[in-house]
Amino acid sequence: MASSAFRLFERFGVELEYMIVDAATLDVRPVADRIIQSVGAARKNEIRHGRTRWSNELVLHVIELKTDGPAPALEGLAADFQSEVRFLNSRLGESGCRLLPSAMHPWMDPARETRLWPHGDRAIYEAFDRIFGCAGHGWSNVQSTHINLPFSGDDEFHRLHTAIRLVLPLLPALAASSPFQEGARAPKLDMRLEHYRGNCARIPFITGHIIPERVRSRAEYETEILARIRRNLAPHDPAGILEAEWVNARGAIARFERGTIEIRLLDIQEHPGADLAVVQFIVAVLRALVAEKLSPLADQRAPVVSDLADILSGTVAKAEDALLHSPLYLDALGLTAERPATAGDALRALLRKTAGPGTPWRSTVEFILRRGCLARRLRRAAGPVPDKNRLHAVYTELAECLQSGVFFDH
Repeated sequence: MASSAFRLFERFGVELEYMIVDAATLDVRPVADRIIQSVGAARKNEIRHGRTRWSNELVLHVIELKTDGPAPALEGLAADFQSEVRFLNSRLGESGCRLLPSAMHPWMDPARETRLWPHGDRAIYEAFDRIFGCAGHGWSNVQSTHINLPFSGDDEFHRLHTAIRLVLPLLPALAASSPFQEGARAPKLDMRLEHYRGNCARIPFITGHIIPERVRSRAEYETEILARIRRNLAPHDPAGILEAEWVNARGAIARFERGTIEIRLLDIQEHPGADLAVVQFIVAVLRALVAEKLSPLADQRAPVVSDLADILSGTVAKAEDALLHSPLYLDALGLTAERPATAGDALRALLRKTAGPGTPWRSTVEFILRRGCLARRLRRAAGPVPDKNRLHAVYTELAECLQSGVFFDH
């Protein structure tokens, strides 16, 4: 997407990441390069297929499906992605593999099983590995949904970036799907994001507080974020392999060269229809904030990074049950009258404000808010102290949900 090519909400980019696993054991299988090559003329990092593109990620057991360029609407994308999932599963089945959703593999050992992408831009991945060590959960055991939204000029960037900052802390409450780690129940519902916080511990400013700083313009973003990343990164990357705009690991990242902001905090769901409903809900809330229908821009700017990061910590741990104590935050979301007690209450209030009864995706979001995020449903299905056999049964059912395009309902 060229810089400033589209105005606010004129186009959308969606990316879905899935694990490739053994069809019988569900252990990770590092074969993404083979499946991409099987439908392309040569080994590539990315190919077009149907109405989507397939591309590699950092590790060989993850494949990404994404819109084939900026899409003019979100409607219809769920069906496109579901079709690709079934095609991919048919191809993977020929070698005894399948796709598995959710944001972390429940028993992968990254120290032993990590295999970095060895083709094309491998120098970039090798640089990341050398500096940060990628054989860990936050690097090699993560699957997420990304949303790319366009802006044109500083005013649109300011409004969109400000609105996104407010929404980020609520995303784990809606989408957490990573409640297990190394064969055991994890202490938090969104362990992907818990690990994500510490990915760049060697250079902490690259991740910051996950919530991005308050900025009004490209020039301010360059000064406050990108220039500081370059300075911090330079001693560790003397060859200059890594670009600051792509190293930046905040939960929402400005991509000025293509005129978009990328939201990266969503755990992936059990099937594309759930992911796209979550995306459409988030976009509806962002539209209302950007248009100042929920609150004035000045109120939206008021919460500081530390306050938003504290709220995010709560939702990473407890998802929709996280308590909301900040009147300033609720005012910024336009929820002064409702005064929701939990993140789930806030999401229900925002749903009422942004989606009428006939909105096609509303029932899916209502299901998630009623039955709990996918991480909570996975916990219920597995029980308090699941063994490997129980986790295998639960995640086999989850893989079937992906193939069939149905909810994991427990």
